Amino acid sequence: MTTTTATTAGTPAPTTPPGSDWRGVAPEKKDDLPAKAGIRLRARSRRLLGELVRPHRRELIVCTVMVLVQTVFNLAGPYLVAVGIDRGIPALRRGDWGPIVEVFVGMVVSAVLAAGLRAVFLNRVGRIGQTMLLNLRRRVFTQFQALPLAFHENYTSGRVISRLTSDPDALNDLIDNGLDGLLDALLTVSAIGVMMAILDVPLTLVVALAFPLMLLLMRWFSRHSAVAYRRTRETIAALIVHFVETCNGIRAVKAFRREPRNEEIFGQLNDDYRAANARAMNLLAVFIPGMKAIAAVTTAAVIVYGGLRVMDGDIKVGVLVGFVLYLRRFFHPLEDIAMFYNSFQSGTAALEKLSGILEEANELPQPEHPKALPSPVLGAVSFEGVRFAYPKRESDETSASGVQAEAEDIGTGGKVILPLLDLDVPAGQTVALVGATGAGKSTLARLLCRFYDPQEGAVRVDGVDVRDLADGDLRRAVIMVTQENFLFTGSVADNIAFGKPDATREEVVAAAKAIGAHAFISALPDGYDTDVKKRGGRLSAGQRQLVAFARAFIADPAVLVLDEATSSLDVPSERMVQRALRTILADRTALIIAHRLSTVEIADRVLVMEYGRIVEDGEPGALLAAGEGRFAGLHQAWRDSLV
Repeated sequence: MTTTTATTAGTPAPTTPPGSDWRGVAPEKKDDLPAKAGIRLRARSRRLLGELVRPHRRELIVCTVMVLVQTVFNLAGPYLVAVGIDRGIPALRRGDWGPIVEVFVGMVVSAVLAAGLRAVFLNRVGRIGQTMLLNLRRRVFTQFQALPLAFHENYTSGRVISRLTSDPDALNDLIDNGLDGLLDALLTVSAIGVMMAILDVPLTLVVALAFPLMLLLMRWFSRHSAVAYRRTRETIAALIVHFVETCNGIRAVKAFRREPRNEEIFGQLNDDYRAANARAMNLLAVFIPGMKAIAAVTTAAVIVYGGLRVMDGDIKVGVLVGFVLYLRRFFHPLEDIAMFYNSFQSGTAALEKLSGILEEANELPQPEHPKALPSPVLGAVSFEGVRFAYPKRESDETSASGVQAEAEDIGTGGKVILPLLDLDVPAGQTVALVGATGAGKSTLARLLCRFYDPQEGAVRVDGVDVRDLADGDLRRAVIMVTQENFLFTGSVADNIAFGKPDATREEVVAAAKAIGAHAFISALPDGYDTDVKKRGGRLSAGQRQLVAFARAFIADPAVLVLDEATSSLDVPSERMVQRALRTILADRTALIIAHRLSTVEIADRVLVMEYGRIVEDGEPGALLAAGEGRFAGLHQAWRDSLV
């Protein structure tokens, strides 16, 4: 059943199912194609598992040898019991204690050595397992950071949390509770099979008759549990998504009295998760008792058949007793294998999700042979024949920026945002981009920062295509400050130094003074060491924006992009920032995207955009002096709004 989740109050739930992948492919559709999708998912999971295991092959071989030796010592018990019954007791009647003592010593030594090897094995396997999980979480986190902005705009934070927490936890359960048991069980079953054959071949053939039934039961469980456990991974991800989004939008939830509706949605998702787990448990409730029933019937058949043969004198009592003891040990590991198989199916479902993230192609690949920017970096920017459309999503009826004027599609299936853009910005020039919402201003900035690549044309910095630059070189040369002014948990100084991790305290203070933030920072309880709390909640919106400006200033980029960067400032703070910007933007190329036209006053040049095209280009004073035109109209409308 397809479920929906709520985002924040007053907004409709997304139409993309919470368990779907980021491009909108519903998991239920995957389950409808087990022959194709199931094989592909399992192959992908095996590749990931092989990559995780490969660095530890030698250690695992050593562990396997340890389990083999441990199994030999464990299996010595029933054989020694048979020897004690058939040889030791008759010898004891003759007054010979030697065989019984030898059996006793052998059993004690075998038990001690088996226990010692078991302890060493568990310790080593535990270390291997935790190292594998450590590397897996690191790879997943690194991959999430490396994937392009388009991925993160569609893949919710709740599902990111699920991939980094609940999925590795499923693998952790598999490693901690199943891997050692599986190795032990497989070797034990193999060794016991050999020992039973040595004791008596006909009785071993009776046991072999049970194997077809076991294989049929395991095949049934495998086919149905794979779907069931995949569903549990999807439903827990949807549950986490809703919980995270509710917490992130808690102000809106309370303001619009959204609690009852959110509780209703949470209840539905919670019930879906319960039903998915119930389905998995129902399968297990058939599988485990079924294995036990087969084992019980087989044991009874061996006892009856063996008893008849004892009565006929074909075998000795000690052989039958030893065989039955081996048989009990034979089926017990099979039950362990069954329990491991249960954990394995859950772990495989988690591997499917994780492998999907790790094999997600980066649509903004790094160049194989990156080019270097000229030294020093001047910051000249050019757009040459750029055409761009955001990738079309399943639930989108319009493009990501809401522009509907262009109906032409190019390659990706999305609406064209920039139909054909040519623009040259000389080094050191400050350019203001203005226009209605959806005109393509932010898209232009995102292409310059290479958050996306154009479908046609090129974006260049100092004549070098940004696609040919190493990511580190581009990020040092071009920095964007957005209206989100995101601050990380930590001190004010840490957040300013985010733009230059090796910055000294003196450099941090100098950056704050340059943009006019030093006064309010000094007035905080601990000054620059004050913790800004979650998302900078301790600071006002204007203060957070000033810290973001200081962060950009200390990074000292050649090109600075301000995307509505003063929108959250009050008038006094905005004027202070504008004064600071005149210093910050000196000898630096800047693109300023603004709806507040007061910000345009510091620009050398104004570009008015409509539907992805530049319709006016000139100095702000000249455009205003003309008295007509779009910029003059926008400026007059802004002035009227201030009255």
